[in-house]
Amino acid sequence: MIVHQPSPVPARTAPPRVGGHFGELVQGRLGPDGPLALVSLPCPALWVEPAEPGDPALIGPRRLRALCAALDLPFPGTLPRLRATMPPGGGAGSSTAALVAVALTLGYDGPPDALARACVAAEGASDPLMFPRAERLLFAPRLGQVLRRLPALPRFSVIGGFLGPGLRTRAEDQDFPDIADLIARWQPGLPRAELAALASESARRTLALRGPSGDPTADLARDLGADGWLIAHTGSARGLIFAPGATPADAAATMAEAGFTGLVCFDGGGA
Repeated sequence: MIVHQPSPVPARTAPPRVGGHFGELVQGRLGPDGPLALVSLPCPALWVEPAEPGDPALIGPRRLRALCAALDLPFPGTLPRLRATMPPGGGAGSSTAALVAVALTLGYDGPPDALARACVAAEGASDPLMFPRAERLLFAPRLGQVLRRLPALPRFSVIGGFLGPGLRTRAEDQDFPDIADLIARWQPGLPRAELAALASESARRTLALRGPSGDPTADLARDLGADGWLIAHTGSARGLIFAPGATPADAAATMAEAGFTGLVCFDGGGA
């Protein structure tokens, strides 16, 4: 089954559902000794929200205490119950989304910058899920800091899933390729083909440096006529980039046959 992006829940009845992301369009170092930076790909088809009975692995007392201390929030008497629609270690933001959902549940209504820094204080890294239009930010995940505002992206569609075992982010892990040249090409009016090429190159560099070997995503992109492909640079998410509405009818079956699970289909970019 493919999960498509859902319709919004009316605000007055909605719990603090926090959308995830689906890997990154690019991720790496800004120069050999520069900070680790990324451009995230928000994914409305994946999220974390309060729910019973919840998954106790999503947040524990240590991270919760650090989050509450950083945001001056009261420590709750019981751990919040949360459920995630993305797998752990998938590179889809379950950990950050859980922290953001808890902060909102406990009444946080401050700026996203402070929330990002609090997530770093709690677990050493953060995705930019607390920011609107995160795909327009060059973000330093180990600092919880926006490095640069980026232009709007062209519209595109993504179909993807999770391939192989998950991989948790380690805060001390800085072993990523240099992407300074890719960011230099991230200019206003970026065509979809160029965006797809940048995402594909970032994915290719990371797999060459970090593995795993034998990843089939590039071959699937070629065989299905995709504009390009993308990965979770830490995690198992893999996706193909198409023009809006141009995803082939057999793409899901082809990816499932190649071993992808948890397939999602969603749109990105646009004003």
